[in-house]
Amino acid sequence: MRTSNPTLNDSVFERSRLATPAGAVMTLNGTVLKTGILAVLLVTAASWSWKIAMGESGAPAWFSTALMFGWIAPLGLSLIISFVPKTAPALAPLYAITKGVLVGMISAMYERQFGGIVLTAVMLTCGILFALLAAYSTGLIKASENFKLGVFAATAGVALFYLGTWVLSMFGIHVPGLFGNGWIGIAFSGFVVVLASLNLVLDFDFIENGCAAGAPKHMEWYGAFGLLVTLVWLYLELLRLLSKLNSRD
Repeated sequence: MRTSNPTLNDSVFERSRLATPAGAVMTLNGTVLKTGILAVLLVTAASWSWKIAMGESGAPAWFSTALMFGWIAPLGLSLIISFVPKTAPALAPLYAITKGVLVGMISAMYERQFGGIVLTAVMLTCGILFALLAAYSTGLIKASENFKLGVFAATAGVALFYLGTWVLSMFGIHVPGLFGNGWIGIAFSGFVVVLASLNLVLDFDFIENGCAAGAPKHMEWYGAFGLLVTLVWLYLELLRLLSKLNSRD
């Protein structure tokens, strides 16, 4: 079993299963509940930063600094959770809150430039989530080994590409085309949106297998955290795609 979500991998469930107390096991209902809790925390935090950024007087002076360095806290928390899954019950809610503040600021930035884009991105994210969940539950989409391998390879490739472009940008070198609003840039964003969506299928499969394998109770928080990571990625990529399409009007 393989997943391209870096926060969800086989070795994590395998290590955790060895220390599982009798009766304290991961369940699907428990994971769904934890996912809902994290989603509420993220949306609440995003609403707070959104309200501040969209105020009549405009974004406060600290907005640009917070936007530039706001990724450090959620990144640090995500790394700790990924390497030490037992910390998920305590740190996953903190991740949702800190990530939510950042997502709210990014959303406000897009909304000021393209009115209505955030609501469209939210609706599309929810639509994709429930459509893929229904397709997975009914067996229309199956996470075969080849499917997992293909999505994993593509996701790793995109991650390395993003990392490479970020490093190059530090030296003033920018990759033309893919990040612009031309058809090549739109096609690239569309591809990444599809890839992020397919990662949801792998997350569903991984969580289901984790429950079947009798993973410990704290892995409900870990599974919910991993799913939230993919959902935020999907939402942000949808914002990027929609902004490119809107800028062509």
